[in-house]
Amino acid sequence: MNRVILLNKPFGVLSQFTDKGTEGSKRPTLSAYINEPGFYPAGRLDRDSEGLMVLTDNGTLQARIAHPKYKRPKTYLVQVEGTPDAAGLDALRKGVILKDGKTAPAEITQIDTPEGLWQRDPPVRFRKTVPDAWLRITIREGRNRQVRRMTAHVGLPTLRLIRWQIGDWALNDLQPGAWRWASETGA
Repeated sequence: MNRVILLNKPFGVLSQFTDKGTEGSKRPTLSAYINEPGFYPAGRLDRDSEGLMVLTDNGTLQARIAHPKYKRPKTYLVQVEGTPDAAGLDALRKGVILKDGKTAPAEITQIDTPEGLWQRDPPVRFRKTVPDAWLRITIREGRNRQVRRMTAHVGLPTLRLIRWQIGDWALNDLQPGAWRWASETGA
């Protein structure tokens, strides 16, 4: 039986179980939150990003979740610096050209500040003279730091990035550092 864990990865945590960085490094890893043998993350989430990680004990399922050829949608709540305009949002919807090629079209919606969202530690830096906004972005690719590069490309640097959903799996009320069992199908 394939087992699945959903974890709300906190900001500053590596999306792996060991730190292979510099010798003597003390960066937090997934091992501080999950003590279930044989589980591996299906995909990565940058250290400076937060949110949903799916872990499984089945390599085939892990590939079906993470590999771009399966085009599993990934939805992010993204706080950006600046005020989005129609041209920038349309460019993201059509796909933008980054150094590693054109991105696939993304689903973009400007949203109100999400209610009930936990405070990030450390908090996002706010500037009195620069507005910020929230976007809901769904992509079906998984390039390195893709969402951050896409928003920067249209003049909206990312301040905070939270992966909210992968396929049918969603964070819902899962708090940072907490995890729960889930079904293989994403319910």
